[in-house]
Amino acid sequence: MTNNLTGRVAVVTGASSGIGAATAQRLAADGAKVALLGRRKDRLEELAAQIGGEALAVTADVAVQQSMLDAAATVRAAFGPIDLVVANAGVMLGAPFESARTDEWDKMVGTNINGLFYTGRAFIDDLLAAASNGERADLVHVGSIAGHVAFPNYGVYCATKAAVAHLTRNLRTEFGPRGVRVRTIEPGFVGTELGAGMLDEDQKTVLAGWRSEMEILVADDIADAIVYSVTAPKRVNIAEMIVVPTPQG
Repeated sequence: MTNNLTGRVAVVTGASSGIGAATAQRLAADGAKVALLGRRKDRLEELAAQIGGEALAVTADVAVQQSMLDAAATVRAAFGPIDLVVANAGVMLGAPFESARTDEWDKMVGTNINGLFYTGRAFIDDLLAAASNGERADLVHVGSIAGHVAFPNYGVYCATKAAVAHLTRNLRTEFGPRGVRVRTIEPGFVGTELGAGMLDEDQKTVLAGWRSEMEILVADDIADAIVYSVTAPKRVNIAEMIVVPTPQG
C-alpha cells in the first residue's frame, strides 16, 4: 500500500476536534485536498490555516439535510467532485434510561444516525461518479465498539452506533457492486472530547474512570486506521475495522 493521496478530494465531518481533526490533517499530509466540516467555525478555520492551501473550512450541521447539501455544493465549487468521505461527526451522552433527558436522545439520533444519512446522501453521487471513472471511492463511517458491546447507562448511544454498523453493511450491498467502498472504523476508548457535553455528572465521572484505567488510544491512531483503509488497492475494501487499546482486549 502507498499512502499517496494526491489528486483525491476528501470531506471530513466533525473536523473541529478529536478524530475528525486528526484525520483531516493526516489526509492532507498524504496529499489530499480536504474539506473540514463542522459547526464550530473558529476551530475549523484555525485548523484549515494550519493545514494550508489544500484545506477548506465549511461550517455545516450534519443533522440538517439542507446544511449538508449546501456544504457539498461549497466543496465542489472549491475542489471539484469528491471521492472520499469520512462521516465522523458524533455525540455521546450517557445517563440512566429512566432519568435521561430525551432531548439528549434526540441529539444523538440526529447526529449519529440522521447525520450519516444526510452526509451519505449529499455526496453519494460524487462517489458513484468517481467509481464509474475507475477511481477509488470511499465512504467511511466512524462508529464505535458500542455498536457491539453493551455499556450500562449508554443504551441510546449504543443503539445509535449499532445502527451505524448495520447501515454500513446494507450500503455495502448497494454500492460495493458499483465500485464504492463503504466501511466502518469502530474505535474503543480514545482520548477525545466525546462525552464532554453530557449533562449527567455521574456518567462523566464514570467515563473518566474508564479512560483512566488503561492506556487509551489517541486520535491519531484512528486517523492512521482510516488512511490505511482508504489507501488499499481499489479491489480491496477493509469493510469493518475495530480499533481498541490493547488492554481493552
